[in-house]
Amino acid sequence: MSRQLPNCLGLLRRFAGATDGNIAIIFATALVPLISFVGAAIDYSRANMARSSMQAALDSATLMVSKDPSAGTITTAQISAKAQAYFNALYTNKEATGITVTANYTVGSGTTGSTVQINASGRIATDFMKVVGFPNMGFNTSSTATWGTQLLRVALVLDNTGSMADYNKIGALKTAAKSLVSQLSALAKNDGDVYISVIPFEVDVNVGTANSGASWLRWDMNDSTFGSMYCSSGYALSQPTLAQCKGHGYTWSHTPSTNKSQWNGCVTDRDQNYDVSSTAPSSQSTYFPADQDAGCPAATVLPLTTDWTNVNNTINQMSPLGGTNQTIGLQWGWLSLLQQSPLNAPAEDSTKTYQHIIILFTDGLNTLNRWNGNGSSTSTQVDSRMSTLCSNIKATNVTIFTVQIDTDGAGESSVLPACATDRSHFFMLTQPSQIASAFQQIGVEISKLRVAR
Repeated sequence: MSRQLPNCLGLLRRFAGATDGNIAIIFATALVPLISFVGAAIDYSRANMARSSMQAALDSATLMVSKDPSAGTITTAQISAKAQAYFNALYTNKEATGITVTANYTVGSGTTGSTVQINASGRIATDFMKVVGFPNMGFNTSSTATWGTQLLRVALVLDNTGSMADYNKIGALKTAAKSLVSQLSALAKNDGDVYISVIPFEVDVNVGTANSGASWLRWDMNDSTFGSMYCSSGYALSQPTLAQCKGHGYTWSHTPSTNKSQWNGCVTDRDQNYDVSSTAPSSQSTYFPADQDAGCPAATVLPLTTDWTNVNNTINQMSPLGGTNQTIGLQWGWLSLLQQSPLNAPAEDSTKTYQHIIILFTDGLNTLNRWNGNGSSTSTQVDSRMSTLCSNIKATNVTIFTVQIDTDGAGESSVLPACATDRSHFFMLTQPSQIASAFQQIGVEISKLRVAR
C-alpha cells in the first residue's frame, strides 16, 4: 500500500493542474449572456421597425385629420374616430399588437392655431427576450399638427406665348388654373387666409393702361409705332419694339411718340441687374420701361386678391401670342408677393406666419428678352438671367414650383428644374391632359404647407 500512495498523489496533482476542458466550460458559461444580447438586439430591431412605421402612419394621419376640420368636412367631436380610421388604413405592420390610438384637439384662439395631437402605442411579442422574463416589448409615439397659423400668398405665373395655342394647351391651362384656385381658396376659413395673384407673361407683361400715370414707369424706350422697318438692318425679329431694337445693339430710326394714350400696357425688363432683383422702383434705372409690344398679353397682371371671381376672369382672358421670357414673368410673380410698389401686396400681420409661393407654368424654352434672343430659338443668355433671378428669389424663402410642358420634343429646360425649390417641385409634362393632374398635386402640396408639424 505504501508504494501506491505516491501514484495517487501524482494523479491528484495532474487533475488539479489540467486545463484542457476549461475553454468549453468558459464558452458554455458565456454563451447564455451572448445569446441574450444578440436576441435582445433582434427583438429591439423588430420593435423599432414597428415604431418607425407607426410614426410614419401617425404623421400622415395627423396631417389628414388636420385638414378635415379646417375644410368643414367633419365636426370636432368626430376627430378621434377619424384619427383612428386614418391610422388603421395606414398602419400595416403585422407584428404589432395591443395598439391604442388617442387624439386630443385644441381649438385655436387669437393668434394661435388649432392643434390636433394623436398618440399611439403598441407592442410586439419577443422571440428571445421572453427567455429572460420579457415576453413583450412596448413602444409609443405621437404626432402634432397645427393649422390656421400658416397663411398663404400664391402667385400664378402663367405662360401666354404663341405656342400655347398648339394642342389647345392654353385651354387646358385655364381649366387647371381655375381648378387650383378653387382648391386653394377652399383652405381659407377667414378672409385673408389665402391670397392669389395672376401674372400672364410672354416677352413682356401687361400691367394695364390704367397705370399710364404710375410713377414707377419710364417712357424713354417706348414708341407706339413698331416694326422691322425702324430697326437697322440685321435684326431678325419681325416686329421689334424700340427697347428690343436698342437692347440688341441696333439703331432705331423712328421718332418715338410721346402720346401715352396709345400705349397698350406692356412693360419690358428693367435695367440689369434690377431685372433679376426685387428692388423697389425709386430712380430711372429701377423703373419699369413701357414697351409697345405687338404680342402684349391680353390678360393684365392681377395683384394679390381674395376676389376669386376676378382671379378666374383674369385666367379666362388669357390668349396665346408672342415669344418666351420666363424671367420677366417670374420677377413680377415675386414682386406681387411684396408690400411695395408696383403691386403693393396687402400688409402682413407680424403675429402670423406666411407661406409665399410662386407657381411658374410654361410650355417652352426662353427665346427673347430686352437684350438677347430672336424670339424662336432657345437663348442661353435669357436662361442665365433667369437662373440668377431664381437664386435671388429662393434666398428669400419663397417656395417655387415650376411646370414645363413639352409637346414638340424640345427637351427639358436647363433652368426650370434648378429654379424649383427642389426637384420634387418640378413637373415635366408631355401632354395637355397632364396639366390638371400636376396642378392638383401642387394644390395638395400647398395645403400641406398650411399645416405646421
